[in-house]
Order: sequence, then structure tokens, then C-alpha cells
Amino acid sequence: MSVQRVLITPDGWKKLRDELHRLKTVERQEVIRLIEYARSLGDLSENAEYETAKQKQSFIEGRIQELEGRLSRAEVIDPEKITARDRVVFGLTVTIEDIDSGDIKKYRLVCVDDFEFDLGFLSVTSLVGCALIGMRVDDEIQVRAPGGLKEFLVLSIE
Repeated sequence: MSVQRVLITPDGWKKLRDELHRLKTVERQEVIRLIEYARSLGDLSENAEYETAKQKQSFIEGRIQELEGRLSRAEVIDPEKITARDRVVFGLTVTIEDIDSGDIKKYRLVCVDDFEFDLGFLSVTSLVGCALIGMRVDDEIQVRAPGGLKEFLVLSIE
């Protein structure tokens, strides 16, 4: 069984690494203190503070494992180093036009960890992101969205 790599930008990798560091050095230590305090209160069977702290600890440990797994499978792709820009690929910025409305949008295709739609970062795993991969300028794409069929025209690739 092959390990599925996770494509990620340098910014996304740093964001995950920083979150992992914070969880291990701050959050984990804080929850340990909360558990110790809750234990000092006595009877653990009816101790809401203890249960809450244990649940938080479980979440933190799960997130740490998830982040470590993602980072170990990460393949960092620096968009600045992509030389072939004739097709839409991960990390590049693409300008598209909604054929029905004429609206023009500009998106950088990123991993799910970098996704911030309002800032123009579109996940490659989204419906539109998947459809854009491999397209060229002047190609039309069709996306079956929950609101119906949407059609876009690729205007530029940067």
C-alpha cells in the first residue's frame, strides 16, 4: 500500500507545523494542568472539570496525530518555482469567468489546509478546483454544483 502524499504550499506547511508546535508545547501542557487540578478536587466519577479536561486532551492528541501524519506525507510545492504555466496545476493562480453571469474570479489552487475562499485560495479538492486541473487558457469547464450546472472559461494562468 502506497502512502498518499499531501500537496501543500510552503505557507500551508508552515501553518500546520506552527499548529503542531502550539498543540505540543502550549495546549498539551495546559490540559495536563487542568487534569491535575480536576483530580485534586476529589471524586472523579462526578467531576465535570475532569471529564471536560479529558475530552480536550483526547481532541488535542488526535489533532497532533493528524498533523504529524499530514506533515510526514507532505510534498511542499512552491508556486514560485513552477515554470510550466500553460496548464492549471496545484499552486498556480487561475482567472476564470462564469459564462452565465460574466463574473470574473481569480483563485490560487491550494491544498485543503490553505483553503480560504474569501482570500482567493481555492482547494484543489473542491468541485471547481478539481475541474480546473489540467485546463489551458480558453478551455471551458462544467461543474455540477448543488445549485446546478455551472460553466466557466479559463482566462489566464499565472
